[in-house]
Amino acid sequence: MENAHFYEVDVTWEEGRKGSMSSPALNNNIEVATPPEFAKGIAGIWSPEHLLVAAVNSCLMTTFLAIAENSKLNFKDFNCGASGKLEKADGKYMITEIILSPVLTIPDEHEMERAERILQKAELACLISNSVKSKVIMQPKIKVQNDQSC
Repeated sequence: MENAHFYEVDVTWEEGRKGSMSSPALNNNIEVATPPEFAKGIAGIWSPEHLLVAAVNSCLMTTFLAIAENSKLNFKDFNCGASGKLEKADGKYMITEIILSPVLTIPDEHEMERAERILQKAELACLISNSVKSKVIMQPKIKVQNDQSC
């Protein structure tokens, strides 16, 4: 693997506080706007704040999937909610904290500790979490669902 990779993203202003985001490497554009908490913000459209939290959340998932595959962890489901806390710190607005709440469903309770270790390893290896100033907190939940029906 090469030492450096580049990811190109373009934004184009449309009107007011709204624009579109695209990448020459991707098929879909994303409409982006100032969030409604700010003056002239627009509800119902992805904001930079949403995209930052989404980047951390999706990075945890993709990192987990790679580590789980390499570790041959058998699991049935993975989903993760994320919440980013926006506040003023040192006179500037910033996302100070992102809480990740992954829920991992495994078929065998004997794999509980191993599954937790793999989730922790994914959190530590997530390149987006490692790239932001925000404090990232993971609060995992692991469920067991075996297919034995009576």
